[in-house]
Amino acid sequence: MKKILFLLVILCSTYSFSQEIEIRGGRYFVNDLQISSRDVREKLAANPQALATFKKGKSKESTGTLLLGLGVAFTVGDLVKGLVSDEKYPGAGTFIGAGLIGVSIPVLIGKNKKMRQGIQMYNDGLKTTGFNDLKLNLVVNQNGGGIQLKF
Repeated sequence: MKKILFLLVILCSTYSFSQEIEIRGGRYFVNDLQISSRDVREKLAANPQALATFKKGKSKESTGTLLLGLGVAFTVGDLVKGLVSDEKYPGAGTFIGAGLIGVSIPVLIGKNKKMRQGIQMYNDGLKTTGFNDLKLNLVVNQNGGGIQLKF
C-alpha cells in the first residue's frame, strides 16, 4: 500500500511540474510542444497576477507595434511625397515618423520583460503548490470504508 501511495504522489508531482511554460525564440512551449498565445492565457488564468502581468506585456506589444507601423508609414509617406513633388524632403512627416519609431523602441523592449515575468510567476506558482500538506485519512460512511488522500 505504501508503495502504491508513493508512486501516486510521485506521478502527481511530476504531472504538476510538467505544465511549466517555456519561452524559446519568442514562442511558447509546454512539454516541448508549441502552444499559442491564447493557450498561454488559458493556462495563466489559474494565477490572476501572472495573467495580469502577461496581459500588460501583450498590451505593450500591440501599442509598440502600432507606434512602429505609424512611424514607418509617416516616414515612407513623406519620402514618397518628397521624391514625387518639388517639396523639400525632410518634412514634418519624416520627423513625426522618426519620433514615433523612437517611442516604439522602449515600449517594444519592455513587452518581453513583462511577458517573461508573468510566465515566471506562473511557473513559480506551480513549484510552490507541491504536496507538502499531503494527508491520508481512513473514511467510513454508510457506503463502506476507504482511504482518502488530500493534497
